[in-house]
Amino acid sequence: MATWLQPAGLRFLRSLAKNNDRAWFGERKEIFLAEVQAPYFALIEAVNEHMLRYAPEHVRPANKVALRIYRDTRFSADKRPIKEHFGAWWSRAGMKKTSGAGFYMHIGPKDVVIAAGIFMPTPEQLTKMRAYLAENHDEVRRMLQARALRKHMPDAEMDAMKRVPKGYAADHPAEDLLRARRLGVSITLPPEEMLSKDLTKRVTAAFQMAAPLVHALNTPLVKRAPVRAKPLF
Repeated sequence: MATWLQPAGLRFLRSLAKNNDRAWFGERKEIFLAEVQAPYFALIEAVNEHMLRYAPEHVRPANKVALRIYRDTRFSADKRPIKEHFGAWWSRAGMKKTSGAGFYMHIGPKDVVIAAGIFMPTPEQLTKMRAYLAENHDEVRRMLQARALRKHMPDAEMDAMKRVPKGYAADHPAEDLLRARRLGVSITLPPEEMLSKDLTKRVTAAFQMAAPLVHALNTPLVKRAPVRAKPLF
């Protein structure tokens, strides 16, 4: 199966943005499955094959990587039931679906986004990440500024606080990184990119360049198996 969408898939996503209604979507769900989900899942599986070389701990089946198309509106003032973009998140094995550092992409009527980093850390993960950044800021900053990475994903994702978090000096050499609520890189492309036969190549090239950064950000978050003392005799 093709790992890119046909024009009918993009037309469906644009129509969904104008008709965000469960009944409308339900009547056309077969179109969604055939024109959007099927090629998107094929794209995910193609990306998985490449990721086995540089991020095997992030490889999961397409139905586990793809994010739900339905919105959770229980605690939101926005009651639109359907997401207008179709996302995918490659989390590290052993971590909750959207936590930790990982790889992300989505397709939608307005854009195609490719990203990598840590975007929704739990409070505990954020604390651990900041402690890691305080000690390893030079290395992480070099990764973020690497020319090869910025060529593929030039936009920084930080959501920075105004001040450094409690417990760190205002003039800490890592203050710019410590203020980040999330940390990563991304690129936003025109929606027509989802129709390109080169989409898989573009996604995998970006992810491969970002793999060292993702690995570094997960370093303080990965649970290590306890070391058992060897018997003396």
